[in-house]
Amino acid sequence: MKIYICPDCGWIRMVSRRKEVECFKCGRPQMRLTNLEFGKYTNMSEKERQDYADAWLSLIHISEPT
Repeated sequence: MKIYICPDCGWIRMVSRRKEVECFKCGRPQMRLTNLEFGKYTNMSEKERQDYADAWLSLIHISEPT
């Protein structure tokens, strides 16, 4: 299983084989693969998952050129 995150809204999704992974929350056609391991993700609480998504979004938006 692989963990993907939406760079627009931060929604996280688990998929097994797909490479074209769309966001069901905001409709973005392609989510980004994270380096989060499946076992670690499944052991995270909802709060920890939200904190991960928030931190990931912060890093993406800081690194984008203005």
